[in-house]
Amino acid sequence: MEKIKRILALTGALLLVALYACTLIFALMDSPAALRLLAASVAATILIPVLLYGYILIARLLKERGSEDDFSDK
Repeated sequence: MEKIKRILALTGALLLVALYACTLIFALMDSPAALRLLAASVAATILIPVLLYGYILIARLLKERGSEDDFSDK
């Protein structure tokens, strides 16, 4: 399980670095679609970490609740 967490953390970090690079590239582009791409990139740069943090919180709460249920049955 620890190996999977490390792989997912590395993947998330690489995704964020790629999003930051895309944001910079889209900000410097001179194209009609650049403004929309920049807005999407900034939104993804903010929303992805927030959603991942929420997922981690919910998973932690469910794990703690599951361990309490296991002890109450015994």
